[in-house]
Amino acid sequence: MTDKEFTDRYTIHRMGENEVVDTFDCGDEDLNGFILTDAPLYRKEKLAVTYTVSVREDSSKVVAFFSLSNDRISISDFDSKTKYNRFSRRFNNRKRLKSYPAAKIGRLGVSDSLKGMSIGSKLLRFIKLYFTTDNKTGCRFITVDAYAAAIPFYLQNGFVPLNEEDADEPTRLLYFDLNDLDED
Repeated sequence: MTDKEFTDRYTIHRMGENEVVDTFDCGDEDLNGFILTDAPLYRKEKLAVTYTVSVREDSSKVVAFFSLSNDRISISDFDSKTKYNRFSRRFNNRKRLKSYPAAKIGRLGVSDSLKGMSIGSKLLRFIKLYFTTDNKTGCRFITVDAYAAAIPFYLQNGFVPLNEEDADEPTRLLYFDLNDLDED
């Protein structure tokens, strides 16, 4: 599916504070619970903003969603100072900091009925472009604590592991450098 086909068929909507989603099933209980119950609470407490994807002809039919919040990549996220120094080489010496601004994908779910149609990849591209178009927030990275089963999906979409400490954990911290977007 091309980007144009995606935007012709689907619409992305930022959920309002009191807005609720009545039905959604992506096959993951935690993700379903988030969009059906927790998303309005996260929005109200200013912890995350959730966006829904619906069929253009029927905005009540949510077929995917993602939530975003603020994050950072910090020296403490690395196994060693050496690895952090390697990471920070991508910056001009005058801009080497102890942490760098990032946006976190807190949740991302695609309805079971649309699995295999590249909707998740289209959403990741949308998120990347959202933060690079007009440099809205000064954000350099997108991060995600990916479930082990979702790691291959994120790797295919240009994310890389931040360190090796969590290689065998249930979730793994991955990041995407928005300066690499031109290479996509």
